[in-house]
Amino acid sequence: MKLYLSSYRIGNSKEELIKWVNEHNKDILVIANALDVYPDGERKTNGILEKCQELENLGFHPIHFDLRKYFNHPELLRKEIKDFRAFYVLGGNVFVLRQAMKLSGFDDYLLEISNNPDYLYSGFSAGICVLATNLQGIHLADDLQQDPYHYSEIIWNGVGLIDYMPVPHFESPDHPESHLMYEVVSYLQHHHLKYKTLKDGDVILEDLSISHDNLNSKAR
Repeated sequence: MKLYLSSYRIGNSKEELIKWVNEHNKDILVIANALDVYPDGERKTNGILEKCQELENLGFHPIHFDLRKYFNHPELLRKEIKDFRAFYVLGGNVFVLRQAMKLSGFDDYLLEISNNPDYLYSGFSAGICVLATNLQGIHLADDLQQDPYHYSEIIWNGVGLIDYMPVPHFESPDHPESHLMYEVVSYLQHHHLKYKTLKDGDVILEDLSISHDNLNSKAR
């Protein structure tokens, strides 16, 4: 799986996304469940549509995909998304997004396809933080009391596709959460947890299939 991890929105490496469109199917599932802390309505819908328009400008055909429809039905989720190869996960609340991924089974699905180079996971802010192994630290930038699904449990383990915490909006004064990221970095340093900072515009590109191949070759 290829990872396109942006600090905020599309970021400055959009040529990589355009390359994906040119080489693969244009369909991309847009997952906005990190925004479920906000009530459904025109403002929220317009925000999602705005992000979809940015993808359309790159040549994608975005399709909004709501994980809430598949809570406790992971087999139905797999059936619905089996023909899609690209995902774009929006920012919002990391811990709410993590719950949505767990309740729908999307987290397990991502792990299963992670060594397949024909998949793309892209996203920004909460959409990239959730991929870390450990969500400790980023809690200083999110409201842990938000519980739109009445799950009543904070999930501290991330999806685990990457072994570090990507810290978005770092040294990005135009973003309202930028000042909180200094606290996040301080926490991660103090607890000896791996992290990578991103300023808004920055993008981390990774290919998990190559990483897995390297691990397998070392094991042999």
